[in-house]
Amino acid sequence: MTKLHKLDYESPIGVIEIIGTHEAITSILFSEEGKKVNVLQDETPSVLGECYNQLDEYFKGGRHEFTFPYQFEGTDFQKTVWAALTEIPYAKTGSYKDIAVSIGNEKAIRAVGSANGKNKLSIIIPCHRIIGSNGKLTGYAGGLWRKEWLLQHEKSCITEHK
Repeated sequence: MTKLHKLDYESPIGVIEIIGTHEAITSILFSEEGKKVNVLQDETPSVLGECYNQLDEYFKGGRHEFTFPYQFEGTDFQKTVWAALTEIPYAKTGSYKDIAVSIGNEKAIRAVGSANGKNKLSIIIPCHRIIGSNGKLTGYAGGLWRKEWLLQHEKSCITEHK
């Protein structure tokens, strides 16, 4: 079994736990610990350090895309949905229906919602950019207040760079 490593990033909206192998990041989720537990060590794989640095750039407003290697762990359908989420541009939003249509299965709105909720790569696979078709915020595993913060952050970064 592949050894998993952890590294915590202290973001403006809480501690984010980064988990990965020497090859790729497998999980980026808000920690319920409330404080940084896993710090950079000599044996921490470089991919975790790269993820940490790119998250830092994102939160400072300088990064709109992520380039470190990551790995989806899910069903083929979930992987298709998550890949479609990455097509939603920075500071833009979409709906479950938009994703269902984009993957060629417009009746799969609830299944898209379910897959969205199982995303373990927060921010990188931007499920925070999914809103209701009525324009209102919908559920977010990290909490609606974080979703709102992330959307506002991206919009303000776009505005500042115009």
